Amino acid sequence: MPSDTSDTSKPTTTYRALLRNREFAGLYASFTLTVAASTLSGFALGTLVDHQTGSPFLTAVSMYGATFATVLGAMTLMSVADGNHPRRTLVALQCVSLLGVAAQAVPGLPLAARFALLLLLGFFQSLGTGIRMGLLSEVVPISAYVPARSLMNITSGGTAVLGYALGAALLRYLTPREVFVAATVLTGAALVVVATTVRERSIRPPRRPGLRETWVTNTALFSRPGSRALLLNLWVPGGLIVGCEALFISYAPDHAGVLLAAGSAGMLLGDLTVGRLLTAARRDRCAFPLRLLLAAPYLLFALHPPLPVATVAVLLAGAGFAATLPLQEHLLALTPDPVRGQVQGVESAGRMTWQGIGAALAGALAQYLTPATTITALAALSVAVTVLSRPFVTRTRAVHVEKADT
Repeated sequence: MPSDTSDTSKPTTTYRALLRNREFAGLYASFTLTVAASTLSGFALGTLVDHQTGSPFLTAVSMYGATFATVLGAMTLMSVADGNHPRRTLVALQCVSLLGVAAQAVPGLPLAARFALLLLLGFFQSLGTGIRMGLLSEVVPISAYVPARSLMNITSGGTAVLGYALGAALLRYLTPREVFVAATVLTGAALVVVATTVRERSIRPPRRPGLRETWVTNTALFSRPGSRALLLNLWVPGGLIVGCEALFISYAPDHAGVLLAAGSAGMLLGDLTVGRLLTAARRDRCAFPLRLLLAAPYLLFALHPPLPVATVAVLLAGAGFAATLPLQEHLLALTPDPVRGQVQGVESAGRMTWQGIGAALAGALAQYLTPATTITALAALSVAVTVLSRPFVTRTRAVHVEKADT
C-alpha cells in the first residue's frame, strides 16, 4: 500500500506565494473587503434594531438574518457557481450587493424593508460565495487549497476583529446610517477589485446552469452518507455557537464589541495554526478536539463569569472554528471536479443558514431565559451533536483514506 507523503510533509505553498497569484490575490482582496463591509453593516443594523425594539430576538436576527436566504440560493441557482462565465456572474452579483448595502443607508427606512434587504442580500451573496469557492479551486493547485482557505479564514477573522472594534468605535461618534455609508464604500471597492483581477475560466465546459442542474447535483450530494456526515458537522455545531455570539449585545450591551472581537481573534489564531502549521494528518486528528473546543468554553457562562474570563472563553472557543478546514478538505476530496463550485457553495450556504438558525433559536430562547442560560444550553447542544455524530465522520474519513491508498 503506497504511502501518502502529502500527509506527513509540511505544506509547500506559503501565503506569500499564494498572494503572488494575481487571481487569488483579487479573490482574497475582494473577500476581505466584503467581510469588512458585512461586519460594519451587521453591527450597525444590530445596534439600530436593539435601540428601536429592545428585542433580543430581532437583534439577533438582524445581525445574522441574511443567512436564512442562503439556503434558497443553494437549492435553486447554485449551479451558476460552475457556469462557464464565472467572472461575469460574480461582477453582476457584486453590483447587486452594492445596491443592497447602499439601500440600508436610506434615512428612515422601515425595519420591515431592512429585513427584506437582508434576505435579498443573503440570496445573492450565497451565489457569489459559491462562485468564489469554485474559482478558488481552479486558480490555486489542489495542494494549496487548504492554505488558501486558511488564509481567507484568517483574513475573515482579522477583518471581523477590526470591523467589530471599528464599528463599536464609529457608533460612538457616527449614526448607524453613516456606518452603512462606510460599508457601501467597502462593497464598491470589492466590486472594482473583482472586475480588474479575475478572468473568465476558458477551461470550463459549456453548461446551462439552472434549477434542474442545481437539483440534480444537490440530490447526488445529499444521497451520499459521507457527504451528509461532513455537512452535518460543518453546519450544526458551529451554527449553534454563532447563536451564542448573537446574544452578546443582549448579554453585555456595553462590552459586546469586546466579546465579538475576541471570538474573531480566536478564529484567526485557530485557522493560522491549523491551516498553515499542521500537516494534513495532524489536521485530521485535530478535527474532533477542535469541534469540542468550539463549544465547551461557553459552558462557563452558566457561572456568569466576569468579563475577562468570558473574553478568554470566547477567544478559546473561536479557535475551534478551525475544525472546518479538515472537514472541508475531506468534502473537496469526495467531490467531482465539474461540480466543485456548487458543492462548496452549498456547504457555505448551509453553514451560513445554520448560523441564522442558531441566532434565531438563541434570540427566541432568550425571550424566556436569560442570555447566559441560553448561551449555556446552546453550547451543551453543540457538544452533544459533535459527540453523537463522531462515528459517522470517522467512517467517512476511513473510506476516504482507503480510496486514496488504492
